[in-house]
Amino acid sequence: MESTRNLIFGIIALIVIIFIGTIGYVLIQDWSFLDSLYMTVITIATVGYGEVSKLGAPGKIFTIGLIASGVGIAAYIVGSLSKMMVEGEMTRILGRRKLEKQIQALKNHYIICGCGRIGNLICKELATSAKPLPFVAIDNDPEVIEKIESENYLYIQGNSIEEDILIKAGIKNARGLVAAVSSDADNVYITLTARELNPEIFILARASYEGAEKKLLRAGADKVISPYVIGGIRMAHAILRPTVVDFIELATHKQSMELQLEEITVRKASRFIDVSLSDCSIRQELGLIIVAIKKATGQMVFNPSSESMIELGDTLVALGEKKDLIELENMMGT
Repeated sequence: MESTRNLIFGIIALIVIIFIGTIGYVLIQDWSFLDSLYMTVITIATVGYGEVSKLGAPGKIFTIGLIASGVGIAAYIVGSLSKMMVEGEMTRILGRRKLEKQIQALKNHYIICGCGRIGNLICKELATSAKPLPFVAIDNDPEVIEKIESENYLYIQGNSIEEDILIKAGIKNARGLVAAVSSDADNVYITLTARELNPEIFILARASYEGAEKKLLRAGADKVISPYVIGGIRMAHAILRPTVVDFIELATHKQSMELQLEEITVRKASRFIDVSLSDCSIRQELGLIIVAIKKATGQMVFNPSSESMIELGDTLVALGEKKDLIELENMMGT
């Protein structure tokens, strides 16, 4: 802001000097307005052209003063411009280095490849959830990058299909990757590259067209989602089962404070390992409903009985108020 003010001040001063010089030649030398303006400009610019006509002693003295002040103002403007350019470039470089250091320090984060309509929604959800997850966004569109910057997300500008870009995003230390670019072919390539760089990473891929799901799964994706299929099914359910849809929206919408559906993993620090649901008193103490238990083997137990055992590595799908869900997370060692 200071550099901008200095530049504006310099431009205003230059305009004033040109005006004074023009009027001065008109009054001192009795030249026409155009000749006076021309003489003023070439004097300040120091281009070395000849004088409009012979100068008298007063004209010479005036010209000396005009050169001193005009050249000084011009140098001031050039200096202000240079300072703005250098400061802007330095700010950009320092900002980029800071961003790169933050990305390099990430562990167990997520990489979002493609921040169009789908990718941007994913970023917003990860950033604004009850427990925000660290992530790096990758996109090659300058307009998208500008939007990402305005949201203060960590990002890398580049093509997600390039191995070097994924390495810069910290894929070897990442927990998961979302391949959400608009091209199914690019998503397949991203999935192949990601799986090669980090065999343990969880990969969620977007499929736009029929048949792409199988290719993505073969390429190494753990899960494939088609936004268009899900959207169509959701709209159909809104007609066929409107109450069910309303309930799901109430339970899963992040702004709902009445009821939320959450998944909670059982860690080693939990005191409920190898304890039945009835003995851990989750329902009695917290008022939560355990809708399902996903076993460490991948088996899903829906509506588990009170005698169902909680084991290390299980994931409890619980329904209830947010504060009670947070308490259950603490109990499960998360």
